[in-house]
Amino acid sequence: MEEAECIQPQYNIRRLEKQEIVKSFDCGDADLNNFILNESLLYRKELLAVSYAVEDNSKSVIAYFSLANDRVSLSDFEDKTAFNRFRRHRFVNEKRLKSYPAVKICRFGVDLMVKKHIGTRVLNFIKSYFIEDNKTGCRFITVDAYSSAIPFDLKNGFEPLTSDDENDATRLLYFDLNDIVD
Repeated sequence: MEEAECIQPQYNIRRLEKQEIVKSFDCGDADLNNFILNESLLYRKELLAVSYAVEDNSKSVIAYFSLANDRVSLSDFEDKTAFNRFRRHRFVNEKRLKSYPAVKICRFGVDLMVKKHIGTRVLNFIKSYFIEDNKTGCRFITVDAYSSAIPFDLKNGFEPLTSDDENDATRLLYFDLNDIVD
């Protein structure tokens, strides 16, 4: 990803520098705020996740997201029938693979003062980033969505991976990038 790629004319997205600390951010969720303000640097140092900032023209962070490697495994499903419902597209060498590469959106926050549609634009950016610059192979995007965020994620094409976590505080959702590949 090139430095300061444009999401739309007044917003830029960039990977946070290794020692960079975001000094101000409020999305209304203490856990998400704490992550970008205090923990994202530690996750980067430990090679667990990389955070990206969405900035407006004044270079204020108006949204952020953190990404890490993930996988969708056959063991995530209760049986072969559930897996077959999950996959809409046949996989290459499907008998050999026990899991499929994914990227996890670990954290995703949008500042309270920003228009709501920026979240969808950022998700579309992430989707296109892994289709256009798929350096290591990535078939799925996953997210452990807070229950309050599930309607947003569903509206943006994510689906529940299983029904096991239907009533939990978070729910594992996925997006199949092959659904948007030309």
